[in-house]
Amino acid sequence: MPDYVTIWGILFVALVAAELMTTALVSIWGAAASLVAMLAAFLGAPLWAQIVVFLAATALLLAATRPLALKLRSKAISTNAELDIGRTAIVTEDIDNTASTGRVKLNGVFWAAVSETGENIKKGSAVKVRRIDGSKLIVSKIEPTTD
Repeated sequence: MPDYVTIWGILFVALVAAELMTTALVSIWGAAASLVAMLAAFLGAPLWAQIVVFLAATALLLAATRPLALKLRSKAISTNAELDIGRTAIVTEDIDNTASTGRVKLNGVFWAAVSETGENIKKGSAVKVRRIDGSKLIVSKIEPTTD
């Protein structure tokens, strides 16, 4: 007669190892459920009951914690690009959203740019970076002040 406590223990170790290798949050629930099934085996439950306990625990743990795990895992990765928001750039190619043209120079780097308001902005104009959308800067024209 097989020792089901040991088998559930081996499954636990294998699932934890798989989770540590992938960090994909796919096998951690099975690992925890294998501990519950191991307890059922230790208490003398028949194999069919251990399997039912394992499947039920996996489903319950998954349903209870997966949304939280996904929320924690999906944190945006900071690229420091947000530091450019609010900075001033110089237009190096006329910005025309309709023609899909426009480039600016910001801190020595050339970026594709679009006008936030849709207005055309001429080469040489100063613009303020409002947001970043992928590899494009969304900019608005800085109006010259008259003192």
